Amino acid sequence: METRHLRYFVAVAEERHFGRAAQRLHMAQPPLSQQIKQLEEQLGTPLFERTTRKVELTPAGELLLERGRRILQDLEELESDVAQVGAGAAGVLRVGFSGSATYRLLPPLVQKARRELPGLKLSVHGEMLTPQMVADLEEGRLDVAVLRPPVDSPEVDLAFLDQDRLVAALPADSPWAERSQLDLADLAGESFVGYPAQSVVTRIFREACHREGFTPRVVQEAAETSTLLALVAAGMGLALVPMTTRRFAFQGIVFRPVRNAPPVDLAVAWRRGAQTPLVRRFLALFDTVSAPAHDGAAAPRAAQPPAVVRTQPVKEPTRED
Repeated sequence: METRHLRYFVAVAEERHFGRAAQRLHMAQPPLSQQIKQLEEQLGTPLFERTTRKVELTPAGELLLERGRRILQDLEELESDVAQVGAGAAGVLRVGFSGSATYRLLPPLVQKARRELPGLKLSVHGEMLTPQMVADLEEGRLDVAVLRPPVDSPEVDLAFLDQDRLVAALPADSPWAERSQLDLADLAGESFVGYPAQSVVTRIFREACHREGFTPRVVQEAAETSTLLALVAAGMGLALVPMTTRRFAFQGIVFRPVRNAPPVDLAVAWRRGAQTPLVRRFLALFDTVSAPAHDGAAAPRAAQPPAVVRTQPVKEPTRED
């Protein structure tokens, strides 16, 4: 399979229309149709179900679209990374961040990397969920990830960075906003907005609710913390989010501590056996980097954790790993 065939296929699959795909690719429709036919013959299976009114993907086409997009993205990133190194960069690291960590640790980490690792090109992927980051580490699509444990993968090593508690994000006009502190059981009848079901934070939140005797009614999901807070501000529901989310000023939202809310951890992870000097030097930055101090406007100062709590230094990969 040639790269051009894959690009042609993805264009048709996304447009669901040969004419629009041809315009997008700046080519005539008959040659495009011929190229797709050649691809189907090469693979030995139809990729599209064609009628006079529509073009739909077959199951084989769905699989090729999912993996084909990933392959094309990898090729684009590879071209960019090679060009960056060719232009003088010391190397390229692909780093993933979970939602709140994107805002909290990314700025100071990038600043420190610029000072201590001049020439390093960071390819940053923010607002990611832990399962996707673990998969990307396993497949070599990420070099380092800042994620929420637990991680159930023998191919990934990690080191503890921080512990956070979940707090309630409420619309400013919510009756609960009049209270200085909430009990989780009090919220049993409320509507919630939350991260997707595969999120570690969601799993911890649901388990905590079950311990309190209820199943939360989640009316909307959002993978990005910023979108989640926007839904809260719109009055769609309440959300339990990591405490560090409070540092982001968001009009129409108040945060309240929840007395029996569970903790959530933050860790830095890398693929087992990742022994490149660049990865080791980058991991060492986490031993000294810290997030900006919380301004304390949303809750009593005593309820705020330190910016970074570490029980042990970040473990660097060794030759024995």
